[in-house]
Amino acid sequence: MGTRLYIRAERILLPSGVDEGTIVVKDGKIQDIVPLDATLPGGEVIHARRWLVTPGLVDSHVHINDPGRSEWEGFATATEAAAAGGITTVVDMPLNSIPATVNARAAEEKARALEGHQTVNVALWGGVISDNLHELAGLAKFGVAGCKCFMVPSGVDEFPFVTAKDIDQALPVLRDLGLPLIAHAELPGPIDAAEQALRGADPQRYETYLRSRPKAAEDEAIAVLIDLARKHQARVHVVHLSSASAVPMIERAQKEGVRISAETCLHYLGFCAEEIADGATAWKCAPPIRERENREQLWAALQRGIVSMVVSDHSPCTPQLKAGDFLRAWGGIASLQLGLSALWTMAKARGIDVSKVIQWSAQNTAELVGLGKRKGSIEPGKDADLVIWDDAAQFTVGAETLRHKHKVSPWIGRTLEGVVKTTIVNGTVVYDGDKIVQRNAGQLIRRSAS
Repeated sequence: MGTRLYIRAERILLPSGVDEGTIVVKDGKIQDIVPLDATLPGGEVIHARRWLVTPGLVDSHVHINDPGRSEWEGFATATEAAAAGGITTVVDMPLNSIPATVNARAAEEKARALEGHQTVNVALWGGVISDNLHELAGLAKFGVAGCKCFMVPSGVDEFPFVTAKDIDQALPVLRDLGLPLIAHAELPGPIDAAEQALRGADPQRYETYLRSRPKAAEDEAIAVLIDLARKHQARVHVVHLSSASAVPMIERAQKEGVRISAETCLHYLGFCAEEIADGATAWKCAPPIRERENREQLWAALQRGIVSMVVSDHSPCTPQLKAGDFLRAWGGIASLQLGLSALWTMAKARGIDVSKVIQWSAQNTAELVGLGKRKGSIEPGKDADLVIWDDAAQFTVGAETLRHKHKVSPWIGRTLEGVVKTTIVNGTVVYDGDKIVQRNAGQLIRRSAS
C-alpha cells in the first residue's frame, strides 16, 4: 500500500467546472475526488484553501539543447524552471541539441543526458530531415511524441530544412507509425525576396526584421501542409503560428476534415511590433512578433478554436548570441517558467475563463503528444500532475526570479497575475514555497505509437 497524498481545496478545476473537494493521490495517480470535509485515512495533507488547483501544464514546444549545447540551456535548469511555473510536462524539440534527434541513437543519447535532471516529466520530439526516412521507424520505437520538420533553414547546420517533396515522402510513413508531423511553416522564397528588397536597411530597426519575414512565407508554407495532409490523410500540426492571415485557410481545411491543427505562442499573444524598440533583440523570434491587429486576430482564432494550443517555444541561448542587431542575433524567446502566469494574465484581461487557459495549455497539448488519457485534466485514474496557485496574486518578472540558465527575456519587467505555490509531479511535491524540493520526480515519457 503506497502512501496517500490529499489536497484539500475550496477551488479545484474539474472537467465539470470549479468545485471544492479533496483530491486523493496514491502511487502517482489521482485515485479519487472526495468531499472537502471527508474523513481521511493516514497520509500527507496539503491545505490549498482558496488557492486554485488545476492540472499541471503540458508545454509541448520547448528547446532544451541538451546534450551538445547545454551552455544555452540544460535539462536541470529547464525542468526546474518548468516546475516553478506550474508546468509538469515539457516536450523537447529535436534541435538545437548535438546530435539532433533525427534517429533513435540520438534519442537514446538525449535520454541519458536527462537522467537525474528531471524535476518534471520530459518527452521528446523526433526530427524529419531530407535523408532520414529510414530512421523514422526507430524514432517511433523509441517513443518520440511525433516528428518535427523545418520548411526554411533552421539556424543550425545539424538540422537541415526539408522541401515539399520530402514532406510528401515522410507523411505516409509517419501516418502509418501513428505519429503527427509538426512543422515550422515558413518557405524560403518569400523570405529571400524580402531580404533582397531590404538590402541596406538598418538592421537595428525592428521594422527591418519584421519585413524580412513576411506573412506570405507562413501562408504559403501552411497551404503546402494542408494539401499534403489532405492527400495522405495524415496528422499535421503547425507550430508557433504568427500570421493571422493563415487562419481562414486553416479553418476551411479543418471544416473539410483535414487533420491539421495549429498552436500560437505567449509572445505572439502578449507583444506587438509597434511596441518593440529598435535594438531590442530579446524580442527576436521566427516567425516574428507582428502588428497589434494581427495579435488580436490570433486571439480571436484561439477563442474560436481554430488555433487550439498556446505554448512557450522556449528557445534560449547565451546572452552573447542574443546581442547585436536584429539580423545577427539568435532568434528565440525564453519564457518557459512564465507560461501559466502570462497566459492567465492576458486571458483574464479579455474576460476569458481559466478553464480555457488550461484547455489551451494542458488538455489540448497533452492530446497532441499522445498523453490525453494520462494528463491535462483532474480525474480519477489520471497522473497526479497538479499545480496549486494563487490566481489573484501579482508579481513583477525580474531576472532574479527566473530559473532558466540565462536571464534574458522580453517578459522581464512585466507585471503578471497568478503565482504558483506548489507543483506536484507524479504525486510528488517538487516545488513548494518558492523552492525546488525534489529534483528527480519526473519521468521520461515514451509515446506508444499505433
